[in-house]
Amino acid sequence: MPKGVILLAAGGTGGHLFPAEALAHELNERGWKVHLATDDRAERFAGHFPAAAVHPIQSATMGSKNPFALLGAFWKIWRGVRQASAIIARIKPDAVVGFGGYPTLPPLYAATRRKVPTLIHEQNAVMGRANRALAGRVDAIAGGFLPQDTSAAGVKTVTTGNPVRPQVLEAARTPYAASTGEQPFRLLVFGGSQGAQFFSYAVPAAIALLSDAQRKRLVITQQARADDVARVKAAYAALGVGVEVSPFFTDMAARIAAAHLVISRSGASTVSEIAVIGRPALLVPYPYALDHDQAANAAALAAAGGGEVHPQSSLSPERIAALVGGLMDDPERLAAMAAGAKSAGRPDAARLLADLTEAIASKKTVSDFRKGTHA
Repeated sequence: MPKGVILLAAGGTGGHLFPAEALAHELNERGWKVHLATDDRAERFAGHFPAAAVHPIQSATMGSKNPFALLGAFWKIWRGVRQASAIIARIKPDAVVGFGGYPTLPPLYAATRRKVPTLIHEQNAVMGRANRALAGRVDAIAGGFLPQDTSAAGVKTVTTGNPVRPQVLEAARTPYAASTGEQPFRLLVFGGSQGAQFFSYAVPAAIALLSDAQRKRLVITQQARADDVARVKAAYAALGVGVEVSPFFTDMAARIAAAHLVISRSGASTVSEIAVIGRPALLVPYPYALDHDQAANAAALAAAGGGEVHPQSSLSPERIAALVGGLMDDPERLAAMAAGAKSAGRPDAARLLADLTEAIASKKTVSDFRKGTHA
């Protein structure tokens, strides 16, 4: 017999589904029956997500200023609330946990109306719009980077960290070993689906400005858009630098572990993985993020000494060359940054999030949880 039922709700993107999947694995191991509510893209994940059932729920974004579009979105969300309410009545969850994205609005709203215990998880250091809309109604908030403070949201926040993939936990076992003298220096550059284009132009131009001795040490792995791969490869080939370029790497955790220095955007999952593995990073927040969440995520790692934050507007090829070249010649600084990153890592985030979920399901308060009475 399962302990009970937990309904997870997440938007249909990897950023929202990934921590939900990590929690689902942990809850399954503890004997809970897990269901997933998501949007119409659910079919893509039904075969992979560790849930007893996947429930597509109608929802809509609220980004338009057109009054007719807004009315249509409200109507679609309300239909989603009715769908979710019927599902909740049927499966009788002990708690409903949301992971952000507008598809979480109907299930969480329906749960609060039916007095089912609720929890939301926010990956970023700045709360997303859907979670902001729910924060006042739910019983608890789990934060990847959110602080526990005296604000209305902060008093019911528990900083659990962001759950990371098993591959990341495996990669975290590899200690950082600095590159010294003439040893190869492995540089990893990646930007995510929206952020790789800037690096495709700026980083090869910066590497061209390094000394011959520094370039001879470099072994570069760089993520680039498919349209940019050939050009980026050609740029490095002209410099005589060893490089592997691809739009996507399936073994990114292992590549982070192998790197002596990472240059990347600062999405929540990226920063969390860099921290758990413990690698020095030059973080370049995506400048067009609506809530500037990447800048706040990067600042959290920098505060622990694990990385440096550099606005994209400040990064000329000359500046990047000065940063990379200076760090290549300062292995002690890199080792200290790696240790700082590791200190900020939360490898036990999935366990903590599951602990909080169980506490909320048993109707314990956040205050009780913080005091350790959830055990």
